[in-house]
Amino acid sequence: MVYLLPHIFTTLNIFCGFYAIISVINGDFWKASWSILFAIVFDIFDGKIARLLTTSSDFGLEYDSLCDLVSFGVAPSLLIYQFSLKDFSKIGWIASFLYTTCVALRLARFNVKTSQKNNYFEGLPSPAGAAILASFVLFFLKTDISDVYKNWILLCLTYLIAYLLISPIQYPSFKEIKIKKTQAFYLLIFFVLGLTVVASNPSFYLVIIFSFYVFLGPFLFIKKNGRFFRKPFIKK
Repeated sequence: MVYLLPHIFTTLNIFCGFYAIISVINGDFWKASWSILFAIVFDIFDGKIARLLTTSSDFGLEYDSLCDLVSFGVAPSLLIYQFSLKDFSKIGWIASFLYTTCVALRLARFNVKTSQKNNYFEGLPSPAGAAILASFVLFFLKTDISDVYKNWILLCLTYLIAYLLISPIQYPSFKEIKIKKTQAFYLLIFFVLGLTVVASNPSFYLVIIFSFYVFLGPFLFIKKNGRFFRKPFIKK
């Protein structure tokens, strides 16, 4: 039973992704967005549990990737297309297709390089890409904004996320963070406070949190490689 536990969470992941697709078909974008976000929670836990119980396997890796393609590739692309991008006709469905394809490429690259142990992700993780799209849909559902602005924002965002998924930009994975016993209590307090703030207005704060992570990678990349952050060369 212990060995099945990670696979159970992975199955819950694809269940949420499939339910999100059904919700999109039924026109319930609110449920679809939250289903994608819940799929992310299950995706996080299946990996954590597998590493904790040392039950990681090639089967689990492939099963997880296939489920991720449904939950974080197909479901968000259908959500974003039906919610907004269909107004752009061909450009809209091409953006959705490109996003789904980039998720598949991102997962394939991750599986090939899974033997390399790094404390960062190469390219934006697919759950983060799905999270930012779903959170923006939630935000626009609660905000009175012109459809023109909403559609253009989501179109540009979809193309941007598609590029970040397959880009060489490094994102922190936070896997190597070790919490000391003396820090656990204060971390719990911080988590409760953060959860309370997010719960007060989820559609707004989720956009802020996920946007911060999405743009953190490019910021660190520019800081490391861009001239803007380098000290000017001064001849003596």
